[in-house]
Amino acid sequence: MSARKSGLQKEVLALYRRFEAFILSSNRALRMVHSKPESTRPKFLLFVRYTFRANASNISPRNVSAIEHVLRKGARQIAMYENTAVKDCWVSDEMLAWEKGWKTGPVQNTP
Repeated sequence: MSARKSGLQKEVLALYRRFEAFILSSNRALRMVHSKPESTRPKFLLFVRYTFRANASNISPRNVSAIEHVLRKGARQIAMYENTAVKDCWVSDEMLAWEKGWKTGPVQNTP
């Protein structure tokens, strides 16, 4: 049985679910992604996953003010991307490298 979650933890999970809805459910974010050109949907998904994971790994679970800031920023970003005028998003080489490692597992450095 899992531990009870604080209100802040619930907000973070709700935001993540909105972002992950790109492929998992039929809520607001999924409808937004389906309104984007099919050729750019993978880029939107990569952008969201990378941004969420990078923010989640760089913030201490005890730093409430930083978490709240990232929540507000994430909510503004998803609202911006829901705009029908947004047709594409930029994906960096770092994001592409992260995706490759994420899909295949950690990269092993061999001597």
